[in-house]
Amino acid sequence: MRLRFLADEDLKHAIRDGVVRIEPAVDFLSAESAGMKGLRDPEVLALAAREGRILISHDFESMPGHFWDFSTHQEIPGVFLIAQNVPVAVAIEAIVEIWAASETEEWANRLTYLPL
Repeated sequence: MRLRFLADEDLKHAIRDGVVRIEPAVDFLSAESAGMKGLRDPEVLALAAREGRILISHDFESMPGHFWDFSTHQEIPGVFLIAQNVPVAVAIEAIVEIWAASETEEWANRLTYLPL
């Protein structure tokens, strides 16, 4: 199945917007569109799992721990973490390349740091 993404509330808008501008076929839901304002990490992970979307976030502090707790009890399509200091263009390129070259099942229950 083709990858679908969910932007965490902390993800730079320029990353999501750039991915969709470069590759309009990418299904990349914004945090605002998903109604995530104020949700805690476990709730965000549950939303991503329900929606069948890989969560993309900048949250290196709390998200990894919540991911491991969540993934031991429930399947999740995966989480991609991008450091704040990664250039936006590099982040966009990494996401588009992964989207074009892989399937959802390849990232299931994986925490991945981008760029690879």
